[in-house]
Amino acid sequence: MRLPAVKFATTALLFALMPAVQAAELTIGQPTSATAMDPGFLKESATLVDNLFDTLVRRADDMSLQPGLATEWKAINDTTWQFTLRQGVKFTDGEPVNAEAVKFSIDRILDPANHAPTISYIRTIKSVDVINDYQVQIHTNGPDPLLPTRMSRYPAYIVPPAYVKKVGASEFARKPVGSGAYKLDSFIPDEKVVMVANETYWRGKPAIDRVTWRPIPEATARLTALLTGEVQLIESVPADLVPALKNRPNVELEQVKGGGLTIYLGLKDDEKPLSDVRVRQALSLALNRQAYTQQLLHGFGTPTGTMAGANDFGYLAVPATAQDVAKAKSLLAAAGYANGFSLRFQAPRRYIASADVAQAIVQDLAAIGVKAELEVPEWSVYTQQVASQKQAPMYMLAWGSTQTLDADAALFPILRSGEPYSTVHDAELDKLLDQSRQIVDPVARKKVLEQIQQRVAEQQPLLPLYREDTLYAHSTSLNFKGRVDARIPLFDLRLK
Repeated sequence: MRLPAVKFATTALLFALMPAVQAAELTIGQPTSATAMDPGFLKESATLVDNLFDTLVRRADDMSLQPGLATEWKAINDTTWQFTLRQGVKFTDGEPVNAEAVKFSIDRILDPANHAPTISYIRTIKSVDVINDYQVQIHTNGPDPLLPTRMSRYPAYIVPPAYVKKVGASEFARKPVGSGAYKLDSFIPDEKVVMVANETYWRGKPAIDRVTWRPIPEATARLTALLTGEVQLIESVPADLVPALKNRPNVELEQVKGGGLTIYLGLKDDEKPLSDVRVRQALSLALNRQAYTQQLLHGFGTPTGTMAGANDFGYLAVPATAQDVAKAKSLLAAAGYANGFSLRFQAPRRYIASADVAQAIVQDLAAIGVKAELEVPEWSVYTQQVASQKQAPMYMLAWGSTQTLDADAALFPILRSGEPYSTVHDAELDKLLDQSRQIVDPVARKKVLEQIQQRVAEQQPLLPLYREDTLYAHSTSLNFKGRVDARIPLFDLRLK
């Protein structure tokens, strides 16, 4: 039977009049701009690259380890782990994700010539062997029970060997290619990063088609962008602006208690007068951590005496040092600094009220005769200085253990002498830190991790201040839940 031509014309007209399916787009406001996106050489958080790259192991919402690019893993012996890879996965340029890619990705971090700033996390790895296209064996210097966990985040993202070799490290950092849920569309430093959904992603096509990450350093402007609908999610909500969000229609505040980083003062303890433990203890005693968290962070932070977090294996609840000006002055006098001294001090605007906290620290130190000469460099400049050990003798930084949820990640990289982000020189600490990475028995290992935290409390090679809560705000049109590992996995987000 032949239908009349008018029927076809009517149908075609109906399709022409139907609105096209609108692409789901999301814009996220961030306090800082990405400087580079090579996942193995990060000098900033992994929030963006988490979505462009995959790891062998991934973390579920409940923080359990789940198969990622590896479908299974097992310990062959005390120093060998075998990973079986998911077959058929490709990087977005078509290159296969295989055992050679895994070996290449890890080897480039371990190569001393590359000076990877994140090498601390996987320094236990001795070598990687390719068994076949879809199996690798990772050999460690000694027993490392954390190896599967180390494979769940930076710097253990898997990158495409052929592409990296073709374009070189600098170009790869500007135009990365991965196998993650999203592909990079454009990267304009200080302006935006745009990602588009990877339609062939092995877990399925993401629900949101296009995501723009916008750096909006000024907090009020970031909040205004949310309220006016320019962005649907903002990071690092300033504590003093939280009241402005109360009872606002179509806006929700997301608070992850203790989910942020631990803010601390790093000290170059091989330089005078910081090489004297009495001076370091005096500096710590001068600080009013309770006032910082209650008055400047408006309660969105908890004073602490350790760098490890309560969610970490091996955490020891070290109480925060209480302010004691008289004792601080006494210690300085005993160390030969009764009249105090001057000290360069750097702090960024990166964290909750961090510049305000830095000013309060200057005032507290002045009360014991220490003149802290405060500098507040731009974040992009500061990250380069810290990574190259060119920061001031005293500096504010934040650290965490979101990479492993184990005290090792919060302690080893910033306490072990010789590590890129450590300015500590303590032979006893080095011994304990090395020992902690060679113990398989969890009870014995926990004891050593606790000993490390006790020594830090006694020697004060760095000064823990407080652990931040994570504060986000988002449109009610976005289904979003903050995570204790601080990730923003775009694959899991939904726009209503």
